[in-house]
Amino acid sequence: MRILLLGSAIALFFSLFLTPLFIRLFGKLGWGQFIRQDGPKTHFVKRGTPTMGGIVILLAVVAGYFGAHLIEGAPVTQSAVLVIGLMVTLGIVGFLDDFSKVRRQQSLGLSPRAKVVGQILASVTFAVLAVSFPDNDNQTPAALGISVIRNADLVSFVGLGQIGAIIAFAVWASLIIVGTSNAVNLTDGLDGLASGSTILVFVAYVMITFWQFNQSCFRGVVDEENVYKCYEVRDSLELTSVAAIISASLIGFLWWNTSPAKIFMGDTGSLSLGGGVAALALFSRTEVLLPIVGGLFVILTGSVIIQRLYFKATGGKRVFYSSPLHHHYEIKGWAEVTIVVRFWLIAGLFAAAGAGVFYLEWLSR
Repeated sequence: MRILLLGSAIALFFSLFLTPLFIRLFGKLGWGQFIRQDGPKTHFVKRGTPTMGGIVILLAVVAGYFGAHLIEGAPVTQSAVLVIGLMVTLGIVGFLDDFSKVRRQQSLGLSPRAKVVGQILASVTFAVLAVSFPDNDNQTPAALGISVIRNADLVSFVGLGQIGAIIAFAVWASLIIVGTSNAVNLTDGLDGLASGSTILVFVAYVMITFWQFNQSCFRGVVDEENVYKCYEVRDSLELTSVAAIISASLIGFLWWNTSPAKIFMGDTGSLSLGGGVAALALFSRTEVLLPIVGGLFVILTGSVIIQRLYFKATGGKRVFYSSPLHHHYEIKGWAEVTIVVRFWLIAGLFAAAGAGVFYLEWLSR
């Protein structure tokens, strides 16, 4: 618990007080946002705003987690390092995309294929490591199967053999990671929308993983009556710490990212945050619950899919004025702050609903 509090304090301090230094640095480097011509006209005033703020978020998370462990003299855990490692790796993919946009001075960075290939490589590497190196309780960070709330409680891949199970899990994990990172990326379109919404999702995982820590099958504190309710999750308190540290880093960043934004997170931030959400879902064995916890991401991604399918099917007609959905309301005349706050509320309701479903499952046993 001391690491959770200390790490969160370090991350919050880093992102809140050091972000202005990065804003000036990125401005001098010419890392300014490029605004596409076919987007909402109100966005043209944002041209040149420093981007790639995801670098600040990642540095705050790294400083918070490793700094707290160094101060406390506590060993780091594989689960936490894998979550942060996935975030950093996806952040590098996002950085290459952002840097390409800045260098070319256009809204298109890496090709869609190159971007997805980078995400898949990061996802597969993460997945293989996540089901390797079991601890003394024979638990790996992730379960070899598809989980709703508990270890492979929907589908188990163990029957496929060791290699087959790892391949199947790598495919499943890649779908979750690539889908979630792209969904958060689509959410990042208005000042503070992605950062504020993602804070709420990470807070939900703070609650979920901390409850799993309290009800761990391996701590020896669960009474005989509730033993069948316990959770087989490795390093659950460390996962709580990571989720809290990411939340704290985002709170500090949001101070500068809220309207009118002084800095944008860019793909560097959105892809890494999506990876962090996906990793926590996989490690807490709640990946099928993720569409509820991150319900706002699902809605906004769905609006893009619907728009494209309808556009192709009707030869150019549109369901929405623009997609993702927040741009539709922006073109309709809603104030940017109004859209952001209302979408935060929706994100919060979904996150609370996901955490509620998780807890109700425990009560029902």
